[in-house]
Amino acid sequence: MAITEKQLLSDLKAQHFKPIYLLTGDENYYIDLMADYFENNIVPEDCRDFDLSVVYGKDVDVRTVVGLAQQCPMLSPRKVVLVREAQDIPMRSEKDWELLAAYLDHPADFSSIALCYKYKSFDKRTKVYKAIDKVGVVYEKKKLYDNEVPGWIATYVYNKGFQITEKGASLISEFLGSDLGKIVNELSKLFIGLAPGEVINESFIERNIGISKDYNVFELQKAIGRRDVVKCNRIVNYFAANPKSNPIQKILPLLYGYFIKVMIYIQEPDKSKAASVLKIPPSFVSDYAVAANNYSLGKLVSCIGYLYDADLRSKGIRNAGTVTDGELLKELVFKIIH
Repeated sequence: MAITEKQLLSDLKAQHFKPIYLLTGDENYYIDLMADYFENNIVPEDCRDFDLSVVYGKDVDVRTVVGLAQQCPMLSPRKVVLVREAQDIPMRSEKDWELLAAYLDHPADFSSIALCYKYKSFDKRTKVYKAIDKVGVVYEKKKLYDNEVPGWIATYVYNKGFQITEKGASLISEFLGSDLGKIVNELSKLFIGLAPGEVINESFIERNIGISKDYNVFELQKAIGRRDVVKCNRIVNYFAANPKSNPIQKILPLLYGYFIKVMIYIQEPDKSKAASVLKIPPSFVSDYAVAANNYSLGKLVSCIGYLYDADLRSKGIRNAGTVTDGELLKELVFKIIH
């Protein structure tokens, strides 16, 4: 049975337990969050030494997991077997998983297994997946699209009792990408010392977690789109002077994604659908419209080539080591905007 995190937590709090829970997908933040709940909330604290087994995939096999689930609880009403990093369970063949499928034909009614299978989704075609889906719960969480992250940040901040500006949420999203774990860690730094309801803006972010509101890839993209030579030069000079905070290996993929989106925008016949097609917040569409007016498809193809060349040279290919990453970035941006 597939389920959302809200439904899952509601059922667990109501003590409506299933024999097995599969926590899977490529959004690790929520899988870890659910795993923490299994570890800290099902078995009473004074019973955990006896009735909670927390194991890691690389250290166990399926037979061991099944064996733990078959052990009767000693002090708690329920035995919990939490398998973190279940994707690392050593497998000789698919038959290893079939041991679990066989157990689920007649699972113990006094225990629950929680499998944390991260970084990818569990194969739905397998016998064991079908067995889990039949008698247990499948919780699958996929990574958010880039355009969904600022909204997620705003909601998370609101639920913590604070507020954040739209540009502030976009700035964090642009800087940290869609890794929700990293985002939550950085937001936790911002919450320290804030009064309830206080607004987090770009200046506050810059002061506390080192993301410059004026010198970041987001602002560079906008300057490139406008072919604003002065601002482009200011930003790349800042990047060159602060290479540890602004590594070229992080900048190049973001610029590549930007140019691809500009190309898609140009070719989209219905511009009213641009936000959904590009998977960006609607307020960002105007920036892509400006870039589309300033760059032809041919020039954009050339820009992709410049990025490819800069990437190779940053890795030491066709670069004897005499050109720094900062100089590569300055050369790249010059080629793009001229």
